[in-house]
Amino acid sequence: GMDVKAEPQQDNSPSSGIAELYHPRKCSATGRLIASKDHAAVQINVGHVDPGTGVYTSEYTTFALCGYIRFKGRGDDALNRLAAEAGLMKAMDSFPHPSSAADADED
Repeated sequence: GMDVKAEPQQDNSPSSGIAELYHPRKCSATGRLIASKDHAAVQINVGHVDPGTGVYTSEYTTFALCGYIRFKGRGDDALNRLAAEAGLMKAMDSFPHPSSAADADED
């Protein structure tokens, strides 16, 4: 998910003696459950920076991408979109397209 973590999470489960080892994650881009066998899935922590100084604040937002979206070549686009929605960066469509920048150089 898009939860901000700055300190370790507490384990609130009752002491039954059996620890729940596998907690399935959801793909931040598609909402699909990420299977334990999906070895192409990644979890990425995007660090928060101070807008004035550009220095890392020790906080981060975690995104999980399933192998499917990466296999389809959409991981970069998905991560850009998620980071923009979380307010971590400007939306990619606010930047000029590289081809329009090349046209400006031809004068």
